Amino acid sequence: MTTCLIALTTGLVVGVLFALLRLPIPAPASLPGIVGAVGCFLGSVIVQYLR
Repeated sequence: MTTCLIALTTGLVVGVLFALLRLPIPAPASLPGIVGAVGCFLGSVIVQYLR
């Protein structure tokens, strides 16, 4: 849980910095992009589980 909170906090800080500098965010800006990233992660977890 602590790792997730650190990752969330880091992401928020990076998002704020990018917004203040008026740069495009370094993450998918739409729901399909986020779902695709989650799918990649889940695929990796499934392969590790099956090994």
